[in-house]
Amino acid sequence: MTPPSKSTYSNTGGSVPSTGRTPDQASNEHHPEPAKSGDPPLQAGPSNALLVVAKRPAPGRTKTRLSPPLSPEQAAALYECFLKDTLHLMRRVPGVQPVIAYLPQDAAAYFAGLAPDFDLLLQQGPDLGSRLDNALPPPAHLGIPRGVVVDGERPPLPRRCRERALGLLGPAEVWRGPCDDGGYYLIGLKRPAPRLLRGVRMSPPRVTADTLALAQELGLRVALLPAWYDVDDARSLGRLLSELEQGPPGLAPHTRLLVGAWEPLRGRLSDLPWLAAE
Repeated sequence: MTPPSKSTYSNTGGSVPSTGRTPDQASNEHHPEPAKSGDPPLQAGPSNALLVVAKRPAPGRTKTRLSPPLSPEQAAALYECFLKDTLHLMRRVPGVQPVIAYLPQDAAAYFAGLAPDFDLLLQQGPDLGSRLDNALPPPAHLGIPRGVVVDGERPPLPRRCRERALGLLGPAEVWRGPCDDGGYYLIGLKRPAPRLLRGVRMSPPRVTADTLALAQELGLRVALLPAWYDVDDARSLGRLLSELEQGPPGLAPHTRLLVGAWEPLRGRLSDLPWLAAE
């Protein structure tokens, strides 16, 4: 393995370590997950925006619940790799306008360097619900009436989630991708629904259930996507390491390169009940 190098961002808390040769330079960059025989190609209409909600990673302020077992620098590096892998998958979706809805306000240069092929949209609002409402549907200058927002701080979505989420099929007016902690990894709207976004407290474990109840009250048809998970403690970190170990070689290439250097950590997590059951 090549020696670690500095990541693309810097801040007063120090840099996030990453590996030397980036997966974007690897031969599998444009095919992170080999398609299985019979798998349909990803589809999305040209009138859709695909947004990722992201914050610039910073040690001590990013994925703090993972410290310990990770150091603050490792936790921030993991977040950055999740984000890179998510952007990588978004690039594979044809016919959409990719957008990064970012924070903090001074992070535009960081995200422009990370994804120069994406539009940038500063998140506006005092809380997550209002920021999502301001981003969905995307601003008029993008000329796009419908949008899907993906959370950039979770492991990249598997094919079963992406194909249903990004195809935007069926009569639903709202798409919701629930997480097993009661939160969500994705929300999509065909038309503005301010109350649906601003009227729910955007924090687990009730956010998905409360959103579904409010959507029913508003008469909105909801399509639920396959459940996914977040990595925010030692148990879910163990799940991530196990899935990377058992998954195809092209799965989450940035994250795979990073955690490949964490083999001692894998040993410390091996006695967790979740991993023991695998």
